[in-house]
Amino acid sequence: MSLVLNNVSYRYPGTNQGLSNVNIDIRTGELVAIIGPSGSGKSTLLKLVSGLESGNTGSILLDGDDLSKKPVHTRNIGMVFQSYSLFPHLNVAENVAYGLKLRRVPKDDRLQRANELLELVGLGEFSTKSVAKLSGGQQQRVALARALAINPKALLLDEPLAALDAGIRGHLRDQIKTLQQRFNATTLLVTHDQEEALTMADRVAVMKDGKLLQLATPREIYERPATSVVAEFVGLSTIFPGIVVDDRTIDLGFARVSTQTEGRAIGKSIFAMIRPEHIVGDPVAGAPNAFQGKVATQRFLGSVVRYDFLIEGAPKPVLAEANSIAKASISFPPEHIRLLDH
Repeated sequence: MSLVLNNVSYRYPGTNQGLSNVNIDIRTGELVAIIGPSGSGKSTLLKLVSGLESGNTGSILLDGDDLSKKPVHTRNIGMVFQSYSLFPHLNVAENVAYGLKLRRVPKDDRLQRANELLELVGLGEFSTKSVAKLSGGQQQRVALARALAINPKALLLDEPLAALDAGIRGHLRDQIKTLQQRFNATTLLVTHDQEEALTMADRVAVMKDGKLLQLATPREIYERPATSVVAEFVGLSTIFPGIVVDDRTIDLGFARVSTQTEGRAIGKSIFAMIRPEHIVGDPVAGAPNAFQGKVATQRFLGSVVRYDFLIEGAPKPVLAEANSIAKASISFPPEHIRLLDH
């Protein structure tokens, strides 16, 4: 059951906010995560797919069927919201079976289906309990079971773990991914949590100002961002403006640095990005791209120390991350410098 968005645009009445020509093709059983700053259009996109918003141009196709004129209840889409939206007057099993009740499935059949799903999410013993007596993590699992109960053609997850404590978030993240794969559910996930997106998604879509900037695998998004905007948003990095000197050299203003320029023309303006984990502290004598300097701010993170390293003449500190702090010098390995076009 593929979900295809073709040139989807939308404007909130009286504003310039919305979406501009968004194209996303989610394959059957694939999980695509959408990330971006607040106001980038993530939630708008989810609302248009679900039918909670309407009036877009372009097309939204679910298994080839155009959703544009279909009301919410006929789209056969399962939704899990940040707020869970459980019904307090119904017990756990009745909440899971609610969508089946609307579809006039016989009571015995829908409760059997609900109990099967509660077993899958580890809540079989809670079927007759009030949802008000469940923890946040348990309520989230009930909401997920309810979304899957109707055998949806697509699954929409709107910040599903945002309201939970960090301790339980990782466990539920893995459980959601396992269930999504088990049901082969075509899934669109909206999240502010980059770690959540990178660990759960088959592909990640990065959005800003209503536009899709890049859609790629988590590894490609992180290691080969398409633009400096994507690089600055996804993960941590140090980015310097520069100019191509030749096929193996760039000029960063405060120094010339060795790296492959990948066929870019001499004199071309670029950005040079390097991730903090690729910075080498106190490199061996003769290492390329070595710089003298000193350590400024230090941040102990348990398994690693993240710190700012000041290089004379550089417009900003270099962010580094390692088990130990550099004493007097660092280097940029040429193979880990990623060049980004303006």
